[in-house]
Amino acid sequence: MPKKKQLSKRQLAVIAELFSGELDEQAVLDKYKVSRSLFNIWQSDHNFVEQFENRIAAAYRQSSALMARYAPLAAAKLIELTESDKPETARKACLDIISMPMLQADKKNQVLTEPKPVDTKQPLPFSDRTAGRLLAILAEEKEQIASENN
Repeated sequence: MPKKKQLSKRQLAVIAELFSGELDEQAVLDKYKVSRSLFNIWQSDHNFVEQFENRIAAAYRQSSALMARYAPLAAAKLIELTESDKPETARKACLDIISMPMLQADKKNQVLTEPKPVDTKQPLPFSDRTAGRLLAILAEEKEQIASENN
């Protein structure tokens, strides 16, 4: 297998700068004195494209890690919002909580065909009052759908 051709320092710098988010593409090209035609040539180079796509994949991994780190905080905040004095805020928080398992399934490219059985011996992660509000929202949504279909 032939040895990979190394990217130049300028190519690596352009890629790094594009991912820094401080300048738009044209400003980066201007900063490093790279013409549009040269950049187009670079974009057809397998090594350049591979390095660029590796940076994209790394950025998505970093984003996923950040989202995972703050997911418990976001979930806790949504639970708090179900107790809001503003009915619309509480309703939206309940709907967001209900949709969270679906969002997680979508992220994993899974299709939820059947809900997992609930372990009734495990305490719910929220109060009885919050659970009641969630059920009320579900009932309200079901009634709304039923009235729209009639």
